[in-house]
Amino acid sequence: MGGVCSRKRDQLVNEDIIDRVVSGKYCKSGSSKWLGASFSRAAVDIEQGKRKCPSLMELCIYKIREDLNKYSTFSMLPRDISQQIFDDLVYSQCLADVTLEAFQDCALQDLSLGEYPGVDDFWMDFVSSQGSSLLLVDISGSAVTDSGLIHLRDCTNLQDLNLNFCGRISDQGLEHISGLSNLTALSFRRNNAIMAQGMSVFSGLVSLVKLDLERCTKIHGGLIHLKGLTKLESLNINCCNCITDADMKPLAGLTNLKSLQISSSKVTDYGVTFFKALHKLALLNMEGCPVTTKCLESLSALDELLFLNLSRCNFSDYGGEKFARLCTLKVLNLGFNEISDAVLVNLRGLTNLESLNLDSCRISDEGLVNLTGLQNLKYLELSDTEVGSNGLHYLSGLGKLESLNLSFTVVTDGGLRKLSGLSSLKSLNLDARHITDSGLAALTSLTGLTHLDLFGARITDSGTGYLRSFKNLRSLEICGGGLTDAGVKNIKDLSCLTLLNLSQNNHLTDKALESISGLTQLVSLNVSNSRITSAGLQHLKKLKNLKSLTLESCKVTANDIRKLQLADLPNLVNFRPE
Repeated sequence: MGGVCSRKRDQLVNEDIIDRVVSGKYCKSGSSKWLGASFSRAAVDIEQGKRKCPSLMELCIYKIREDLNKYSTFSMLPRDISQQIFDDLVYSQCLADVTLEAFQDCALQDLSLGEYPGVDDFWMDFVSSQGSSLLLVDISGSAVTDSGLIHLRDCTNLQDLNLNFCGRISDQGLEHISGLSNLTALSFRRNNAIMAQGMSVFSGLVSLVKLDLERCTKIHGGLIHLKGLTKLESLNINCCNCITDADMKPLAGLTNLKSLQISSSKVTDYGVTFFKALHKLALLNMEGCPVTTKCLESLSALDELLFLNLSRCNFSDYGGEKFARLCTLKVLNLGFNEISDAVLVNLRGLTNLESLNLDSCRISDEGLVNLTGLQNLKYLELSDTEVGSNGLHYLSGLGKLESLNLSFTVVTDGGLRKLSGLSSLKSLNLDARHITDSGLAALTSLTGLTHLDLFGARITDSGTGYLRSFKNLRSLEICGGGLTDAGVKNIKDLSCLTLLNLSQNNHLTDKALESISGLTQLVSLNVSNSRITSAGLQHLKKLKNLKSLTLESCKVTANDIRKLQLADLPNLVNFRPE
């Protein structure tokens, strides 16, 4: 389904929805995933085009950063002030080997150095100098080795340690954290050097509440060392394809577990039987596991289960009646399974559901009648299904619906009129070639929309006139090839836009950039495959919040964009020319 201009967002592990449930944030999908986390400090401080007045503390810190070489130590300052100075230097990437000495023995509490360039074993001496005051260390993505971890021994009150993507740390390094009995959070994502034997260290970390071992490929047999960690509430072993049913048995005694993620492992229905005693379990991610509907018998014993991800599990209709037992669920992901309308009959009683994902399932119009009673639904994913215009009638009564994805369906313009009463709708994905200007006209009553995806829809200049009804739009994608400069003029008044994707419209010229030059809140702009030239870049000088600019297959060079970045767009960090 969909047209040649459409694109299917297809992630193996859907972390967006997990983050949304756990943290309360919602990011639409793929191309706008940055919305939740990538605004710069400057962008956040700007409201309605006015920059926030800096505080006296901010001005002092700025002055100290300017004169950094004049200070030999900050240890005489109150800890909260030296902490703010340190954090600001990290943010502005002004911290280097030579400036570390000034922060020796400052009794800092948080060292958030994740992905910071240059962090290695030399920096760990500075880390250890903070001693028992230190509560958090994030050196993810660093070059720290096993030897560097020796310096953590004196940080006896350390509670949170992040060693994600530290590929030089092995079992030998784990021995150096064995005495950190106050650790409550430990993360070792994507590490191929940690093995089952080294995980014996974990048995002494009795305060652990959260453990993240995602993409650690050699830990089979090591979960036995977690048996005594009775305070553990969250365990992430996503994408550890070495994990089998045998590894699940030690988890049966972790009765305080609230979150368990085992996606893309080899756990089967038998392994799931060990979850029956986990009565506090609220989130279970089994995406891509070789389980069947038989596992639902074990899961029905979990009376606090709220989130369940069974995407890509090769489920069929057989045994679908067992879904009816999962009446506590708020979020259910059944995407990319061989299930049909027959399974939806068994979802009628799941009246607590707020999010339902049926992406790429064999769902048709007739099946949607079973959703009419799910009055708490806020998020509904129907992408790449057989749903058409007739089925939208059954969605018209879902008054709390905030997000609806109809991309790659056979919905037509006429069906969209049935959505006109969904006043709570904020995000709508209509990436489908059957949608035209007429369909957009039928949606003008949805004035609360903040995200509108018309990527592959056949929208022309005439249709863009209807966009004036959507004053609250923060992201807009129109990439069907039907726009000219005249149509872009109708977008210029959407002042709340932070993401704008107009790629594939090969009739756009530099005049299009002139039309959107007033959209000063833009953070991401894509006008690839157009007739934009280097001369048109002058119109982007006012877009001070711009972080991402994509101009592929345009008459613009990387050097042109670098000049623009240096002179006018200091926040621009991601750009792709030609």
